Amino acid sequence: MSIQPTPGPPPYQEPDGERRPETPEEPPGGSPQRESRPPPTLRPARPRWQETLSLLAHNPTAAIASVVLLLIVVVAVFDDTFASEGANEISVTDRLQPPSWEHPFGTDDLGRDILSRVILGASVSLRVGFLAVGFALVVGTLIGLLAGYYGKRVDDVLMRFMDMLFAFPAVLLAIAVLAVRGPGSGNTALAIGIVYTPIFARVTRASVLGVREEVYVRASRSVGASDWRILTRHILPNAAPPIIVQTSISLAFAVLAEAALSFLGLGTQPPNPSWGLMLAEGRGFIELAWWLAFFPGMAIFLTVLCFNLLGDGLRDVLDPRQRTQMAGGSRAAGAAAAAETGGNA
Repeated sequence: MSIQPTPGPPPYQEPDGERRPETPEEPPGGSPQRESRPPPTLRPARPRWQETLSLLAHNPTAAIASVVLLLIVVVAVFDDTFASEGANEISVTDRLQPPSWEHPFGTDDLGRDILSRVILGASVSLRVGFLAVGFALVVGTLIGLLAGYYGKRVDDVLMRFMDMLFAFPAVLLAIAVLAVRGPGSGNTALAIGIVYTPIFARVTRASVLGVREEVYVRASRSVGASDWRILTRHILPNAAPPIIVQTSISLAFAVLAEAALSFLGLGTQPPNPSWGLMLAEGRGFIELAWWLAFFPGMAIFLTVLCFNLLGDGLRDVLDPRQRTQMAGGSRAAGAAAAAETGGNA
């Protein structure tokens, strides 16, 4: 008995009017040739500090404040070059002269040039401010790092001591330190630095508490990284933005505190020029010669205002949410400008 094979399905026939898409013939070597396109070029990411400066430059208020502060610092550093006269060059015949071409800010009761004394006083006031804030920044940041990272007893001991300092009024605590150490520019910087140390400690501790439980910190701890490496390489850089903003704001208050202590006779001592001391000397001539107190006061006002405006700009730039919005706005503006340029072309 023979078995007949089962017939297979009928061969496929294309319907009328339909054609299969023609496939390109393959070259004898293999697959069909494709157009070679150059690989996309990726633009390298800018460093964070460059992006921060770029965003800060797009803030006109902060940019103008930065330029004015830079000019003030340059004048304070090269004060002998910009001052036309010495701080204590007395000319009795020119005493209490109003502002003129020869003396743009006038002269005081001893015939000394007010403009030269304001310029020379800038170096004293800014030096005290920077030294005070630098001391508070180093000591307060170190205390805040240790308290926020280790917690428990270390946190309790360090922060309770900071709370004790913070309970005193700022000027009263500075006066108490100067009463022990004596008046002078160096002791004034130390007193102001002690006053502002608790502020930096609190700001740093709050930032560290928000950073120490991040994934990258746990990963570093799990691979055996030392506490010093974790603090300096991972926690401090990510906790730095609030500290930077606080530094700018504290510089403004340090200049004010130095002027207040010098005004009270506890800071810079005569005959050395200082903005606060010049205010105190011009107080007795406010009705007779208004320029004695006006120009030192304007110097204090302008410096403190610029530090505050710069601090506000840094706060907006270093805040992650504000930074994202500002970066997106600048990119959109750049794209719109490029599109408009292309359309005009």
